[in-house]
Amino acid sequence: MAGTPHGEPGSAQHILQLVSSGAASSRADLVRELGLAPSTVSLRVQELVSAGVLTESGEGASRGGRRPRLLQVHAQGGVALAADLGSHHARIGVVDLGGTVLDAVDLPHDITAGPESAVDWLCGQVADMGARQREAGRAVRALGVAFPGPVQPAEGRVLSPSRMPGWHRYPLRDVLAERLGIPVTVDNDATMMAVGEHRTARPGLDHMVVVKAGRGIGSGVIVAGRPHDGANGSAGDISHVRIEAAGDRPCSCGNIGCLETVASGAALIRELAAQGVEVEDTTELLRLVADGDPQATTLVRTAGRHIGTVLSVVVNFFNPQAVALGGVLATAEPLVAAVRGVLYERCLPLATADLEITTTVTGRDAGLLGAGLTALRQNLPHSPAPHSPAPQDPSSQEESARA
Repeated sequence: MAGTPHGEPGSAQHILQLVSSGAASSRADLVRELGLAPSTVSLRVQELVSAGVLTESGEGASRGGRRPRLLQVHAQGGVALAADLGSHHARIGVVDLGGTVLDAVDLPHDITAGPESAVDWLCGQVADMGARQREAGRAVRALGVAFPGPVQPAEGRVLSPSRMPGWHRYPLRDVLAERLGIPVTVDNDATMMAVGEHRTARPGLDHMVVVKAGRGIGSGVIVAGRPHDGANGSAGDISHVRIEAAGDRPCSCGNIGCLETVASGAALIRELAAQGVEVEDTTELLRLVADGDPQATTLVRTAGRHIGTVLSVVVNFFNPQAVALGGVLATAEPLVAAVRGVLYERCLPLATADLEITTTVTGRDAGLLGAGLTALRQNLPHSPAPHSPAPQDPSSQEESARA
């Protein structure tokens, strides 16, 4: 589908977003929200209804004329396959238009070994899941991939991911689309987590930051209700911000003293090992925290303070309505409490006056939801971008909107 990755005003994606968020429940609402001619809105709505993406039934409240028919997203109007990739694992599932995750599974896989083996593995997993969806009578529209590194969303090309040699400038979207024969979208995993959290749990917020704290650290940014990727896809990359507490620790990015070296799950596991406590992964680390182990708890709390230190600059600069912490480390209350404490301690009172500091509602499905919904909405029935609507007689415009 043509257009920007996140939808032009008045596009099918934009209409679906307005309806799914509750901002518009009828054609008349869409006319008011979009500022387009009623005939243009009706044409696009009819395309989405005919395609099974929207349903139109029932009667809404009258505003002086005939009661409008209510629009709703048709959950059975198609699904997207979705893959939320980590450096050593993947969560793969199915997302429908209503924002429901189906058949999700967690699988181990090391994508740091290089793109060829990772693509072979992913294609096999996705093809099997797609076949099962078609057997169940679901129309598979696209695949959405959340990738743990910078991505040029417009091209679906991976850019300079640390810890992943061989991936730089890899055209992941095009390779997957050719291999699988369906449209594919690819974006950064933290950005997709932010999209999933925003669209399904917090659609009323215009500005928010979602932090992914796991084996690595990243964040996704929502600006004016839309994901913000930046000029080259690196917006929100807090992992490689240099902090004083990290000293001269070498980082995988080639610099020293990055946040990742002292606050990521991988860094905490290394530090715990240096203290004589061996754990295999972050799950085992968090089990120690839950059991009250003083070494693990202190490390996690300190990591939270480091993350909060970097986020305090983000909050002062960006002034979001919410900071939501996700990823496996966000399940540790000492880390969340430490982030919250530092933000209130270091940020301007005006920036934190109405700031919500919390954990994600969508949990481990946030990335799947973001990738799946993005893929679905980029592959809806397409109509040409609107020209400026021609002036109409006000009485005829009002009558058309009520139809």
